Amino acid sequence: MSKNRIQKVAFSLYPVKDSDRARKFYEETLGFKRGLHSPDGMWTEYDLPGGGCIALFRSEDLQPSATAGGSVAVEVDDLDALVAELKAKEVKFQAEMIHSPVCRMSIALDSEGNAIILHQLKPKTTESAT
Repeated sequence: MSKNRIQKVAFSLYPVKDSDRARKFYEETLGFKRGLHSPDGMWTEYDLPGGGCIALFRSEDLQPSATAGGSVAVEVDDLDALVAELKAKEVKFQAEMIHSPVCRMSIALDSEGNAIILHQLKPKTTESAT
């Protein structure tokens, strides 16, 4: 191979049916700041503070899904507080408090039915030498 042609993940795309409803969810419920977008609502981007981008795409051909296989995981600073805040806003969850060796996760559903993983790293522990 001469050169790696793939450079980075440019964005994660979520299909939406109602762009106004989806924008309201991402901006008002999750607090994302809208970036590049089309005036008609077909395309909306949300650049994330630590890098990466979530893009909403209004389409009749693509269907929102929480079971399609892939979803984006966003890093959060306080998973418990965010889950409580989102539940108070009546956000639905597909799964709560999934534990892995390195993190805890909850899977929220956006206004269109797409899954978003809310991810918090567990504190690193140091093993003492004996």
